[in-house]
Amino acid sequence: MTVVGAGGVVIAKWKKSRRFHKEYDRLSIEPRDRTDARLQDLVKNPPPPGLAFEKLKGYANPDIYTIHVTGNHKVSMEIEDGTAFLWRIATHDEIDLMP
Repeated sequence: MTVVGAGGVVIAKWKKSRRFHKEYDRLSIEPRDRTDARLQDLVKNPPPPGLAFEKLKGYANPDIYTIHVTGNHKVSMEIEDGTAFLWRIATHDEIDLMP
């Protein structure tokens, strides 16, 4: 389950994990391009309304957030001191089971 909205979270930059790089490299061109555009939107202040930035319920220390990339893909991340640490890019079901 998720809570919609950034809740005042400001993101200035992001860092990609090895797992994120592996999953990103497996995507076809269209989802990659869409991911790149969404990540650019992520650092805008305020973020665009269509970003679908959500906090996953049930995860604390660290809090886990997601953004929707396509109709079938999400990016999961942890946010610390204005930096989003991108953990995964996978299908909605995969992210919901193991962010």
